[in-house]
Amino acid sequence: MWRTKSNLILTLLVTILVLVLSIGCAVPQVEITPAPAPGPTPAPAPAEPPTPINPAWTPPPTAPSGNTSLALPNIADVVAKVKPSVVAITTEVVSLDFFNRSFTQQGAGSGWILDENGIIVTNNHVVEGALTITVTMDDGSTFTVDQSSVFTDGLNDLAIIKIDAQNLPAVSVGDSNTLRVGEWVVAIGNALGQGIRATEGIISRQGVSIPVAPGQTLSDLIETTAAINPGNSGGPLVNLAGEVIGITSAKIATVGVEGMGYAISTETAIPIIEELVTNGYVIRPWLGVVLYTVDQFAIARYELAVESGVLITQVVQDSPADRAGLKPGDVITRFAGTEIATAEDMIRAIHLSEIGQKTAVTYWRGKAEYDTEVTPIESPPH
Repeated sequence: MWRTKSNLILTLLVTILVLVLSIGCAVPQVEITPAPAPGPTPAPAPAEPPTPINPAWTPPPTAPSGNTSLALPNIADVVAKVKPSVVAITTEVVSLDFFNRSFTQQGAGSGWILDENGIIVTNNHVVEGALTITVTMDDGSTFTVDQSSVFTDGLNDLAIIKIDAQNLPAVSVGDSNTLRVGEWVVAIGNALGQGIRATEGIISRQGVSIPVAPGQTLSDLIETTAAINPGNSGGPLVNLAGEVIGITSAKIATVGVEGMGYAISTETAIPIIEELVTNGYVIRPWLGVVLYTVDQFAIARYELAVESGVLITQVVQDSPADRAGLKPGDVITRFAGTEIATAEDMIRAIHLSEIGQKTAVTYWRGKAEYDTEVTPIESPPH
């Protein structure tokens, strides 16, 4: 009896288990209806054609082949003519190291023979502060320069050197006023102190002004693509006739900048050189002041009442400025009818004034504005 019941229970359990498994494993059948095929894309509407500029236009005729090229300049002839007149200049200058100890440093520059009796033109920064100056000619002969035979004009970065020599191959001076942008020029000089070499280029700009030091701007410069390197300073920039039309002086040395060298034009240089030869220094109108361009530091430091002009920091005793009543701390805002915003503006205005002529000056002292007159005199020898 018990066995029969057991078999019945076992059979019932197996039946239930089969039913449960059958239900759990059942997979529903889903009928997938395929998506309809896409229809054809409609063609875009035709665009309106653009209105032509000139339906009757035709390209200009091609120039005849005989006029499309010109002979390149013969640079070799120019160099052969000028190179004997170019000199290498070597200097020794005392400098200070990080620990304020003095040491002798060598410098290199260039120059060119202006007069057969030993007058050589170069840059002021080539010879400035030099203890010794040695001039080496193209033929290898050397001359030691007496310090009393060096005459400089720091404002225009020009200098002349007189050596004891005669019958030197002087170079011709050309007219820089006749130059045109695009003309070929040649720079010759003692590049990198490794001897006289030549580089060619064109005139790329004229009448350029660039700042070279605080309070000093060189003006009327010739910009050229001829390579200018350290040691070229003071050397000649010549035209294709072998005439000096500039004195190489500076370059822009910045990453990514090429072909921007500068030369002082002969129009600017020759009158100054003449004064250095005849007077030993350049005579200019002189006031006897030291100037500083007004900036935010000066405004805060000295509690200035103006935002532009030139601050007088020093006045030479018994100078024209002293006689006119100007004092350190005054700010000049107008000179000879010209608005003054920077020290360069003031220096330029002074040089344009006339020696012995009274000139109107407007200045601020504290919170008040005043007018006076100053009479420039000849600049003292220096």
